[in-house]
Amino acid sequence: MADVAGIFLSPLLQVFFERVASREFVNFFRGQKLDQALLNELKIALLSVNAVFEDAEEKQMANPNVKEWLDELKVAIYDAEDILDEIDTEATRCKLDAEFHTTASKVRKAISTSFKPFVKEIEPKIKQLLERLESLVRRKDIIGLKDGIQGKSSQRLPTTSLVEESGICGREDDKEKIINSMFSEDVSGNKSFVIAIVGMGGVGKTTLAQLIYNDKRVKEYFDLKAWACVSENFDIFTVTKAILERVCSSDKGDGETLDWLQSTLKESLKGQKFLFVLDDVWNYDYINWEVLSNPFRVGAQGSRVLVTTREEGAASIMRPILTYNLKPLPEKECWSLFVSHAFHGSIFDMHPELEAIGRQIVEKCKGLPLAAKTIGALLSSKVGVDDWNRILKSELWDMPTEIIPALRLSYKYLPSYLKRCFAYCSIFPKGHFFLKDELVSLWMAEGFLKNSEGKIMEQVGDDYISDLVSRSLLQQSSVNNYRFGMHDLVNDLARFVSRQFILRLEGSNSLQVTNKTRHLSIVTKSFENMPKTLEALYEAKGLRTFLPIDVWNGILLTKFPHDLLPKLRFLRVLSFKNDINLTELPDSIGNIRHLRYLDLSDTPIRKLPDSICQLCNLQILRLMWCSDLTVLPKDMHKLVSLRHLVLYRTAITEMPLHLGRLKCLQTLGEFVVSTKNSGSSIGELGKLEDIGGELSIRKLQNVKSPMDALDASLKDKKRLKGLELLWDDTTSSISESQLIVLENLQPHTNLNNLFIYNYGGKSFPDWIAHHSFSKMKYLFLYNCKYCHILPAFGQLHSLQWLYITGFHGIARVGKEFYGSGSSMFKPFEALKFLRFKDMPDWENWFCFDECEAFPRLEELEIVKCPKLTGGLPIHLPSLAKLAIAECSQLKSSLPRSPTLRELKLTNFNEVLLNEFPSGLQIVVLEGCAAIRSLPEGMMDFSSPLQRLEIDGCPSLKFLSDDDLPSSLETLKISNCKKLEFAAHFNYSSLKELYLENSCDSLRCFPVNLIAEIDFLTIKGCGNLECLTDSEQHESDLAAWIIRIENCPNFVLFPNPGLRAQKLKRFEIHDCGSLRSLPDKMHLLLPSLESLSICKCPMLQSFGEGGLPTNIKSIFIEDCDILVARRTTWGLQKLPSLRKLSISGKCEDVESFPQPSLLPMTMTSLTISGFSNMKSLDKKGLQQLTFLEKLYILNLPSLKFTPEERTFDSISTLIHLSISGIPTMTSLDYLGLQRLTSLKHMEIYDCPNLKVVPKNGFPASISTLKIHKCPLLEKQLQNKKGKEWHKVAHIPHIEINDQLI
Repeated sequence: MADVAGIFLSPLLQVFFERVASREFVNFFRGQKLDQALLNELKIALLSVNAVFEDAEEKQMANPNVKEWLDELKVAIYDAEDILDEIDTEATRCKLDAEFHTTASKVRKAISTSFKPFVKEIEPKIKQLLERLESLVRRKDIIGLKDGIQGKSSQRLPTTSLVEESGICGREDDKEKIINSMFSEDVSGNKSFVIAIVGMGGVGKTTLAQLIYNDKRVKEYFDLKAWACVSENFDIFTVTKAILERVCSSDKGDGETLDWLQSTLKESLKGQKFLFVLDDVWNYDYINWEVLSNPFRVGAQGSRVLVTTREEGAASIMRPILTYNLKPLPEKECWSLFVSHAFHGSIFDMHPELEAIGRQIVEKCKGLPLAAKTIGALLSSKVGVDDWNRILKSELWDMPTEIIPALRLSYKYLPSYLKRCFAYCSIFPKGHFFLKDELVSLWMAEGFLKNSEGKIMEQVGDDYISDLVSRSLLQQSSVNNYRFGMHDLVNDLARFVSRQFILRLEGSNSLQVTNKTRHLSIVTKSFENMPKTLEALYEAKGLRTFLPIDVWNGILLTKFPHDLLPKLRFLRVLSFKNDINLTELPDSIGNIRHLRYLDLSDTPIRKLPDSICQLCNLQILRLMWCSDLTVLPKDMHKLVSLRHLVLYRTAITEMPLHLGRLKCLQTLGEFVVSTKNSGSSIGELGKLEDIGGELSIRKLQNVKSPMDALDASLKDKKRLKGLELLWDDTTSSISESQLIVLENLQPHTNLNNLFIYNYGGKSFPDWIAHHSFSKMKYLFLYNCKYCHILPAFGQLHSLQWLYITGFHGIARVGKEFYGSGSSMFKPFEALKFLRFKDMPDWENWFCFDECEAFPRLEELEIVKCPKLTGGLPIHLPSLAKLAIAECSQLKSSLPRSPTLRELKLTNFNEVLLNEFPSGLQIVVLEGCAAIRSLPEGMMDFSSPLQRLEIDGCPSLKFLSDDDLPSSLETLKISNCKKLEFAAHFNYSSLKELYLENSCDSLRCFPVNLIAEIDFLTIKGCGNLECLTDSEQHESDLAAWIIRIENCPNFVLFPNPGLRAQKLKRFEIHDCGSLRSLPDKMHLLLPSLESLSICKCPMLQSFGEGGLPTNIKSIFIEDCDILVARRTTWGLQKLPSLRKLSISGKCEDVESFPQPSLLPMTMTSLTISGFSNMKSLDKKGLQQLTFLEKLYILNLPSLKFTPEERTFDSISTLIHLSISGIPTMTSLDYLGLQRLTSLKHMEIYDCPNLKVVPKNGFPASISTLKIHKCPLLEKQLQNKKGKEWHKVAHIPHIEINDQLI
């Protein structure tokens, strides 16, 4: 076999040859007398097709024969990998089986004996594969594939500096930021002069560079300018020549050597301030950049080189003074760009349907200017709705645009080892942000990670992610630094390069599963297509990945055909995460011998089958939140490849014996100390030398001897980042033994996070606050109730979060808390968050040298410390938030800080308000009976206060003597009955006002005072009688939402009506005296969309003029007089009404809905609680030709008759819910068979129902839920009832909340 080192290998073949070339494989292959010649022939055949792989990748776009050939090649390579896997797996299995023998000769004999049948099985497979490859080798010449061609160079036109500025949208801010950086004096003396614009392909880097290059200020600032399009081939000669020709076009040299070009350029640049733009740079070679940039260094101070690149790595070698990451366009600007190309800048004559479709197309563009521009141009000559819809629904690669070719360059120039990793990411849906560790684990399970000297596989995977991020192919979440995702169009690119082999099932595309499918994810919240999806898997016999993502619970393993799982014997990744009905795995799981990743998290699984211990390749076993899992298989130590056993919040009571044999284990998650001898002792952890990540050790009270804790060797575990130590809360007195155990559990100083629960010692060992723990950031101590002194946590110089809760023995916090001090470090110099909670005997906090301590503390919280009297630190220069709750004896001054913006005091002593901090923006005061007025200065007009909440201050009478702060936006007052609502205040700054059980003197509320309000809630104001407009002005309230609740004396709205043009939601609840809603709502509330009226028994009408035509949703409950007058409502005149819910006890309602009562546009109707209602009016229902959801609830007199078939005319119905109908005995009377759109049906609390429809349920139904219907349940019992055959076709059936 020829040496393949240095040969370009396709991403599919690279891993294959690495494995075949490994010493372990070669030795084993020879040792078992497998046909070495056969293996060599296989290698030669693979190298022959590999030679034309890149040529085939390029030509497949235009030549379907090449694409077919390439697909066949990929299938063959996948099959070759599977054969290698089978050989490796069998070798490992034999080796493990042989370990029971005691001598080396017996081991060799055992391996040889057990392997012979396998040799006879595997060699024919290699021969068959070789025949397929030889056929491919012969065909490659016929279809014109050439050896040694590694893709064509880019055929893109070179860019120029010219730009049409009128056609550019949304880049003004970006341009200004970069230009300001160019002119900045802060960097003018910097030896580096490069500014890099980095972003994904098509995001507008070149356009932005053109805008900057042609800006008038730039032209005036620089003496010389030049533009060079670099592209993929970083040709120093060509780039230098292009710059020189712009700088001094008259110079021509003999032969124009690179030396002449650079010397001439250098002379031309001396003393000149220049701007060079290098567009589309891909270079990663620092030497190349050094050579190119040598002449630039003689330029005048302030010279700049502006670079555009997709890859941060290419930018970083130039050591830029600024790396500007260009983001996608906001949707508004993206729409403007699309319109400028699709409609030549004008949309006045656009058909509204085209605009609606166009906005959906722009949403798909996700801010990528290239996409908006090219798709807009594509549609500019098309005016038909069908054409636009076709583009909307098309895959990106089916469009005749330059988007995919432009993006594909980023893929083309990826290193081979990254191509498969990138393509695999298409398994995730658009918009999904995956955890970094999750993706690395999946890559590892699929075998995509290369061995790297000095790095474990997980570190290699982290490097791969960083590399893809730097190339703009992955992006980090702005919310969670541990999550990553892909731009939607990059996701399309990944799907394009992986299609057929990596399939993401969304909706009803299960028929796309073929024998080529190797990796499959399921992304659905519908049960409807799940059986078809699972049935289609019989085609995918080579499937390697089964990964449900965002799948609703209970639809996976319970729906798996019993014989399917064993057939998927090449699975490497298998997940049943979130399946709430998964209580056990079949024994056949042990036959999936290639399995490397198994996720059973968030399932009610109770135990794992013993057969799982046969999975010698298993690397990752995830068992997070398996709260019913009580035991692990006893032979877990046989999982010799296991790297991550992710246990978290399980009910496991002991660890299996010999856990220390899992030498590859990197993550354990959870270790439970048992009292029995049947489990591993805590000392077994000492044998797991590479354990890292997060580790929780539970039930530490069961440690038999402190020496066992020492044997755990936590001090040696350098990779451990988080440690959780838990004792059960059973200790009734101080435990000296726990102190020694904790002493011996000292971790390595690399630890970041430490949690300790229910520790029973009187003090802590010294290590917990030792300054050597220089990486400790998060420390949480809970319920260590016998500890009487706090460690010197001030010495932990990286500590940012410190939570101390449940220390019942602490009476004083003194100097010891800060540590011995050091001239180099301030106590708590990095601390940002500090919380003391539930410390009933704490009396004093002694603070010394407080100007030195807590320099960065941002949040301080003290809760449930009833004896604390004082001693709070006063000087906290960075404090932004202070919360003190249930510290009734605390009387000392509050901390002072120029940055303090938020204060919350709960059940506090009013003395705290004597010296009130200034500059607060948020104040919350709760539970102070003595307070009569607010602190001086707090409510000054010039105060920066923005939000004020006061609750439970019954003696408070006034908010202020003069006025409210001009900055106040939110005012919430609860349980302050004596408070006066001042009519002379200026409330114009308020956006939200909330009054609850307050202001007993308030009888008339003048709405003109709060004209600018957005949200108004008045609740429990027992004496309120009316809303008034004292000025009778014509201006409107700005409110969006108004709620009036539990005001029994409220009777009147302003006359002639409530003016609120923007009001969208109006809620009136529990107003027992109200007789009418505001008059003229149809005119004065034109934006009203939702009206909710509840428990207003005297209400008679919707007011003069009725309801506004824009209303979409009406909810009416227990308003019986109003319901009795329903024929006067005029709802049939409301064209926007979509949803009506009506319930109550009105005895007048015997049938509903009467014909012409409701508009035909209704999509959802709920009828509930009417005790005399005997029938549903079929004619009234027939008029609701758009009805999709119908809820019939708690109607004890309702009857369905055979001749009516009540629902058979509502063909649009999708969801039907029937509950609390005791008279119903049969579903046969409902006419369900005609409901051809019905998908979901719920039947609850119908005790006499026992007959299902004679002809079964409609074929469209996908979900049936039955609850508290005992007679019907009996007919379906255990899938054996006599009526079961009528429902068996329904994919998702629940009976009493259990999936059947």
